[in-house]
Amino acid sequence: MIVDAQVHIWSGGKPGNPNHRQVASFTKDELLKEMAEAGVDAAIIHPPTSWDPNANELAVEAARQHPDRFAILGNFPLDRPESRALVDGWKKRPGMVGLRFTFLQPHMKTWPTDGTMDWLWPAAERAGLPIALLAATFMPTVGQIAERHPRLKLIIDHLGRPSGTKDDAAWASLPEMLALAKHPNVAVKATGAPSYSSEPYPYKNIHGHLRRIYDAFGPERMFWGTDITRMPCSWRQCVTMFTEELPWLSGRDRDLVMGRAVCAWLDWRK
Repeated sequence: MIVDAQVHIWSGGKPGNPNHRQVASFTKDELLKEMAEAGVDAAIIHPPTSWDPNANELAVEAARQHPDRFAILGNFPLDRPESRALVDGWKKRPGMVGLRFTFLQPHMKTWPTDGTMDWLWPAAERAGLPIALLAATFMPTVGQIAERHPRLKLIIDHLGRPSGTKDDAAWASLPEMLALAKHPNVAVKATGAPSYSSEPYPYKNIHGHLRRIYDAFGPERMFWGTDITRMPCSWRQCVTMFTEELPWLSGRDRDLVMGRAVCAWLDWRK
């Protein structure tokens, strides 16, 4: 079973991030077609509300129609008081298994550390809602949150790498992230791996870094995925980079990394 831990669908215009496919929409049907071609069984949708305000609703409809193929890590405006009422009933929406926040806008960048999000951690812990975070700039804070809320499952996006970096520059802060492995409630999404190398497939210059993450977090807390609409290679190559090019990843551990572990972490019963 191969489950992609991060994909986007949208219909509200071209992405603001020029690294994503510059198309006005990318539908669930297009996604399903590409998944079939790549041999991907299921995927976790991350609604890109930064460029499509309707993205959560689009994801819910996809999950409603294809509950065995799609689950969702949704989002809501963290700085609006009315959002607080959404947490307890979040999982009642079709496909919703957790939350994901990115802090891409300038005014959001301090939210994880300035108190804006302090209400969320205990609320999500009570509701059993895992939270994925684009956390490259505040990883020590993730450790503090994990320690204070031991029943809150946290996921670090994109291998904890800073956006827009490649090769050695992308991995400079890796020891800081590996230190988070001591918290059993912190996992890592191994999403976007090819984008952190300037080499051609199979991107061998990052294999050693992937091994260090695997050794630190183990296969139960390392989730393969792509963010396919901004990858420099085919979806199939994103799969085979892990299934065929990493000799140390095999058997049950490979099954976990390629999908079973993320389903277990998100309590998505497939």
